Amino acid sequence: MKGETQKAYDYLRHDKKFPHVWCPGCGNGIVMGSLIRAISKLELSKDEVVLVSGIGCAGRITAYVDFSTVHTTHGRALTFATGIKLANPDVKVIVVMGDGDATAIGGNHLIHAARRNVDLTAIIVNNNIYGMTGGQFSPTTPYGLKATTAPHGHVEHAFNISRLVETAGGAFVARGSIYHVNLLDQLYKKAIAKKGFAVVETMSSCPTHFNKLNLMGGPVDSMNWLKSHAVPAEKASSLAEEEVRGKFRIGVLADRDIPDYQTEYEQVRLRAREANGYVLDPKEISKLLESYQCY
Repeated sequence: MKGETQKAYDYLRHDKKFPHVWCPGCGNGIVMGSLIRAISKLELSKDEVVLVSGIGCAGRITAYVDFSTVHTTHGRALTFATGIKLANPDVKVIVVMGDGDATAIGGNHLIHAARRNVDLTAIIVNNNIYGMTGGQFSPTTPYGLKATTAPHGHVEHAFNISRLVETAGGAFVARGSIYHVNLLDQLYKKAIAKKGFAVVETMSSCPTHFNKLNLMGGPVDSMNWLKSHAVPAEKASSLAEEEVRGKFRIGVLADRDIPDYQTEYEQVRLRAREANGYVLDPKEISKLLESYQCY
């Protein structure tokens, strides 16, 4: 265990960027810990991973990990990540976003990344609010609760992120929480290893804004809430509707093997080359598809 812990520690830019900027009780530190443990268990080197983030509290994770990292513009992390993956299919591209970053300004990109089944891993940290910019409501703020832009209660209904991605066509969809850390490690590992678009919605907390505005107590209260409101997906299917109302499922929600965008795109490139008079023999075609290298 000591060696495994040391390897995970080596993935951090510990001599440059700490202490971190997150508020006490913020879930982003737990998310980052789970992520680097998952990468460590997959035995990926630093050069095999590209971590992409947008703007928001979760976006700061790219500053603290010692991979190839890109801190992009608000809502556009998936577009940058898609370009990186198409340019270099051999690297594992992981995208970290908050709920506002992923489902508000970035909502259309999320839908179409899932529809295309781009071979990316997306970690969406859902704390039900815009934390970095002052506590405004986001697409996942629950109906009736408060935000700085909804001081008398939010009148819009929230997105179900996981169901949205599953319906749009994602190959792997899961949900965890910052309380259920061991499960979160496993879900991140499965998502990174999956071929195709893989999303792990991670239920988190924002004691500074969300809890304060809604009188929900401090960080410990957030953890207790996550513990009491999470239902394992296997168990949820056998419960009555009233027993799961107001709660959320955790675990693997969808896992299917469907052609990923890169593989399909390479087939198009090969057909285009053949249509223009450049005919490859079957062995060369197989070699190109295996390496994703066409010249």
